[in-house]
Amino acid sequence: MEKIGDEVHLNEEEATGGSKPHVMRWVLGVSLVLIVIAMSLVWLIPSIFG
Repeated sequence: MEKIGDEVHLNEEEATGGSKPHVMRWVLGVSLVLIVIAMSLVWLIPSIFG
């Protein structure tokens, strides 16, 4: 952190409060795959048995 006049400048790690492990990317990816599978089953099961 450095202070220039009244402004405080933070680097990326200081601004976010720590490291970024990219967990959200995995959560979103897995969620997308699961919803595609679920929506496919909702569409396929009635068409097969109906």
